[in-house]
Amino acid sequence: MNHIERPVSVMTIAGSDSGGGAGIQADLRTFAAHRVHGLCALAALTAQNTQGITAVHAVPTDFLRAQIDACFADFNVVAVKIGMLASAEIVTAVADALAHYRPRFVVLDPVMVATSGAKLLDDDAHHALRERLIPLASVLTPNIPEAQWLLGQRIAIDRDAEHALHGLHALGAQAVMLKGAHLHEGETVIDRWLDASGQAQFIHPRLSIEGHGTGCTLAAAIAANLALGLAPRQAAEAASDYIARALAGSYRPGCTELHVLDHFGAMKTT
Repeated sequence: MNHIERPVSVMTIAGSDSGGGAGIQADLRTFAAHRVHGLCALAALTAQNTQGITAVHAVPTDFLRAQIDACFADFNVVAVKIGMLASAEIVTAVADALAHYRPRFVVLDPVMVATSGAKLLDDDAHHALRERLIPLASVLTPNIPEAQWLLGQRIAIDRDAEHALHGLHALGAQAVMLKGAHLHEGETVIDRWLDASGQAQFIHPRLSIEGHGTGCTLAAAIAANLALGLAPRQAAEAASDYIARALAGSYRPGCTELHVLDHFGAMKTT
């Protein structure tokens, strides 16, 4: 076996999903599928399953920073994926750490509302997210409800989505991937991309499946692809394709209709 000396590492700073379908757990599976070394810094703990979230515990900021410092002290951290952060204090701590270490890529998934409808980011964190983290992002990956919350406007049709895409880009991220699953556009799902060089659309058939962890996985896959050397738009397109494969092979581990992604099945076709 050939051994690579200090291979690229990708870090996720996010919340833990005790049900195993989203959050840190989904991110690390995604990194493994893309064959990059996965690191994690836990920002929050959740008690959840496919039925919903029953409790959230925010990690103390000094311990969160200790996790981040430990990883950067030892590993070649090329990309960082950011997920659930829960509070303004945690958002600020993460922003301070990123400003200090300046990883080459930052993929920000602004996790605000769970599939169950539970709020995952408190109101005080809204301003901190917009002012501190979004300007540091290489790629911002909101879904439609998150984009509405960030922009304070309704997104109901494709024209709204096009306008929102530009509004999100104006918040300061280098690129935006507006996820389209929540927007009803017939038999397809359209993920919309915008960066300094222009726009693109990544289109896949709409599946009659309620997926869990798709947003986490998309952002993690973009981060992994960036660390592997893909250009941002190509990294996003590859991540969108990965989600489509993983969702097509998804399964129901709990008592509800919620499906968890098949990371290993998606990996076998790459």
